[in-house]
Amino acid sequence: MRYLIGVDIGTSATKTVLFDETCQVVWSASQEYPLYQPQNGWAEQNPQDWFEAVTKTVRSVINNSAVNAEDIKGIGLSGQMHGLVMLDEKNKVIRPAIIWCDQRTQNECREITDRVGTERLIQITANPALTGFTASKILWIRNHEPENYRACRHILLPKDYVRFCMTDEFATEVSDASGMQLLDVPSRRWSDEVLDKLEINKSLLPKVYESPEVTGTINKKFASLTGLSTKTVVVGGAGDNAAAAIGTGIVKDGLAFTTIGTSGVVFAHTSKPIIDPKGRVHTFCCAVPNCWHVMGVTQAAGLSLKWFRDTLAEIYKAEEEKTGIDSYALISNDVKKIPIGSHRLIYLPYLMGERTPHLDANCRGVFFGLSAIHTRVDMLRAVMEGVGYSLTDCLDVLREMKINVTEMMACGGGAKSPVWRQMLADMYGCEVKTIKAKEGPALGAAILAGVGAGIFPDVVSACSEFIKRETFCSPDSVAQAYYEKGHALYKKLYLQLKDCYKDLARL
Repeated sequence: MRYLIGVDIGTSATKTVLFDETCQVVWSASQEYPLYQPQNGWAEQNPQDWFEAVTKTVRSVINNSAVNAEDIKGIGLSGQMHGLVMLDEKNKVIRPAIIWCDQRTQNECREITDRVGTERLIQITANPALTGFTASKILWIRNHEPENYRACRHILLPKDYVRFCMTDEFATEVSDASGMQLLDVPSRRWSDEVLDKLEINKSLLPKVYESPEVTGTINKKFASLTGLSTKTVVVGGAGDNAAAAIGTGIVKDGLAFTTIGTSGVVFAHTSKPIIDPKGRVHTFCCAVPNCWHVMGVTQAAGLSLKWFRDTLAEIYKAEEEKTGIDSYALISNDVKKIPIGSHRLIYLPYLMGERTPHLDANCRGVFFGLSAIHTRVDMLRAVMEGVGYSLTDCLDVLREMKINVTEMMACGGGAKSPVWRQMLADMYGCEVKTIKAKEGPALGAAILAGVGAGIFPDVVSACSEFIKRETFCSPDSVAQAYYEKGHALYKKLYLQLKDCYKDLARL
């Protein structure tokens, strides 16, 4: 039997899964690590934490499964996108990584737009200048920490830093590179025009591969730390959402998925690069060679629920410790007892600003309609509904772009909640399905590794063979009618508060 490993380097934890050659889980392990916020709106992590988590979890799955290391043929990496890792001439990390949800780079986004031009930037990179993307982070370092910029010799994304530690190779792949704002997305290569206009040396950037391509093999140091063989290949892998698409079988036109992780995404596959001229959604290269995807992003999806649980509903964590029942399952069980609309309470999930459709780094979270009647569980349901409204905003933009979604899958931690899945079905007005496999990005990364290792002929056929549908939720007509009105009010609230958010940022 041959085996594959998928490693998903997320924002809150790394999950490593060992699969056999039929994509069945053999063993899995995860390791959490902290996120640092030195100032309001900033978000950083220590790249060494990612590497140690990957090392520990890979070693764990090998040791606990008792699989022969020589039989592990390939590793695929998935990871949080847009993060900036800078290495010096000795390949040492210069400073903490600035990650995807950091919002400090508004001035740099204006600088990028001025240098490249709004329309030209969208034509090349398929996106407007955004605070979350990597290019603005690079310029922020140049503008605010010039000594660190001068010391920089290599720029890597989070998963690609781990790849370097595993293989000694400086490499990335098209899906993750698409989120740096330095890639010519339609042509799937670094944009010399953007790099020249931003005065960023191309030599700082790694080589770009397609997602299933082999980028290197395990080096001796990582092999000694984990027990892997130096013959095991490491493929390009994918950004977290592109990998999740492979892991849920979203590899053909008409297929889409919603994921509720730390952030939330509505993601649709397309065989041609369709670009929103308003820049409200992202068009990236996807992990299927010579294909693309369009996705809308909610900055604080699962993060909103985690924030509320950790800050205002710690009782659920205490109950988990006492009973062993997952705190989010406990929340879901309570929330389903609350009627739709949360007794006329609406939550705006803008804890970290917002991408789709507002592109507003200043907006912040709001509970609207709060009264003495409301309980903690009402507020929890409102949080889940507010995230659902935000994801519906994303789907509405895709529909406006004439992207025909015929099948919607659900994945990520939030998709485990039947209540949340039903909310999405009611808000979207379509069935929302799940698959049997629950490994998401890790499975997608493993499938890419299987293609690179020669176990599978290509990505699409592997998904057709191994990704199987499981449950589905159908929209309820009464709930759907309510949520249409609720969504209209939700959208109105942002328009009413838009200028107030600017005032708040200036206080």
